[in-house]
Amino acid sequence: MSLSLVNAELFKVRTTSIWWVLGIVLVPLYAASVLVNWAQFAAGQPDEGLSDTQSAQIEAALEPVNVATTLYTSGQFFGVLIVVLLGAIIVTSEFFHLTATTTFLTTPRRESVILAKFGAAVVIGLLVWLITTVLNLIVVPLIMNQLDVPAQLGTAAVWRAIGLNALAFGLWAILGVGVGVLIRSQIAATLVLAITYVVGTQAIGLIFFLLSEWVAEWFNKLQVIVPTTASQLMISGTELPGNPPRWVGAAVLIGYAAVTGVLGTLITKRRDIS
Repeated sequence: MSLSLVNAELFKVRTTSIWWVLGIVLVPLYAASVLVNWAQFAAGQPDEGLSDTQSAQIEAALEPVNVATTLYTSGQFFGVLIVVLLGAIIVTSEFFHLTATTTFLTTPRRESVILAKFGAAVVIGLLVWLITTVLNLIVVPLIMNQLDVPAQLGTAAVWRAIGLNALAFGLWAILGVGVGVLIRSQIAATLVLAITYVVGTQAIGLIFFLLSEWVAEWFNKLQVIVPTTASQLMISGTELPGNPPRWVGAAVLIGYAAVTGVLGTLITKRRDIS
């Protein structure tokens, strides 16, 4: 993968308006995420209507280290949505603006082009992670003080969660490029990704909840196969009761990124470009 090709892909993104439009959208979404997390911990643990497992999970989530890791990684849910959309747009914009043929004629080795797109997407993902992380490091200690909880910045688990959050952003960027290869229409790709990410995540979560309540409780653990759940699991401070280990979430997300990355490269090499 050539750095000059990665720079060329980043230049293409900078010359379109979509990056700053999504950037503007990210600001209120990030703020909403921080406020929701703050309100969640300020409310404390409900007293009634919970099973023993649910009570244990909430009690663990309210431990200072888990409060800290959740708050210091605020913005992941909507941040990776922006990243996955930009990853798809890096590919689909070529077909939207009718520049795909020129791009592949200029660089005949298609795998080099698609790898450069993966690289550019990862750079964008890490940039979004860096912005949200810096904001969190400024805002969260103030929130922790309001919650009467130490800032926890000397805790290894907090920095591990922040580092794994960077990995999640990078993997979601690769996922976005892979989807962009499969769905070459820019409008279709962004709609499918946005709807699947937001609505699909909630719908699948509800299905697993109903299965765990009415069929068997172990169905709840299978939620880790959902990419959004996997990325949330991998940034938890401690292993929560009733949930798989953190490494399972990382393995699932890496698996999705590897599959879409390989498929994206192979499909681009074989598909006719017009």
